[in-house]
Amino acid sequence: MRVRVLIVDDEALARQRVGRLLPKARAGDVVGEAESGHEAVTMIRALQPDLVCLDVQMPGLDGFGVLREVDGGPVPMVLFVTAYDEHAQRAFDVHAVDYVLKPVDADRFRAAFDKARKQRANAVAAERLGELLDTVRRLADGGAPGEAAGAAVPGPTAAGASVGAAPSASGRYASRILVKQDGRMFFVKTTEIDWIEADRNYVKLHVGKTAHTIRERISHLEETLDPRLFVRIHRSTIVNLNRVREMQQWFSGDYVVILEDGTRLRLSRHYRDRVERQVGV
Repeated sequence: MRVRVLIVDDEALARQRVGRLLPKARAGDVVGEAESGHEAVTMIRALQPDLVCLDVQMPGLDGFGVLREVDGGPVPMVLFVTAYDEHAQRAFDVHAVDYVLKPVDADRFRAAFDKARKQRANAVAAERLGELLDTVRRLADGGAPGEAAGAAVPGPTAAGASVGAAPSASGRYASRILVKQDGRMFFVKTTEIDWIEADRNYVKLHVGKTAHTIRERISHLEETLDPRLFVRIHRSTIVNLNRVREMQQWFSGDYVVILEDGTRLRLSRHYRDRVERQVGV
């Protein structure tokens, strides 16, 4: 998979150096060069490159200013190429692919570019997963075509429901969960749960700004929840698909799932594959 690259640096020699290195690094195509931050913003919006090789310190609008300006639209991967090492922590705070110091070493640049290329491949996989999530949400809202045709949906029976989980009318999955708290007992509807968090031998049911704690294993609870509505995205996290707003690429093949209320949850590579299997793709 080829990576479309925009080179941004106020020094012509620096742009030429990166341009010469890119053909040596596999699968890179230069789609443009910008010599200022403002020009970079315009070109990012127009060209929508996969990767921006971005200098930090530039007159007028620096590299971090460029990222602020394009925030809200398509944001490419960023590889900082700079003579200053004091910005490294800030670069990783904005999820840069890597941080390469000038004068640019060919091997170091090649390693950084390979990292970007792998993240690009993972991003394509993330887009596919996002489409799957949309499909699952639509099925959850309108019902699965397979069920309408009489196809069986694998899942636990009511007899296998966890303690505190009340089965739905169909007897297949829990429609509410019993919570014991402060000397009282009450039910929480599963459709009202935003996400579920494991805490040793307990789980926390996050409902809006409230978290209800029950004694239960997350693996056991997972079996009682409708897989068309709930999916496990991490060993300690289950999320309600109807609450998912978007997904963003993270490091090492992981992703961040962002809920409607802004909550950010990690989707690990292991559970990304499980999500695809769970929805039958």
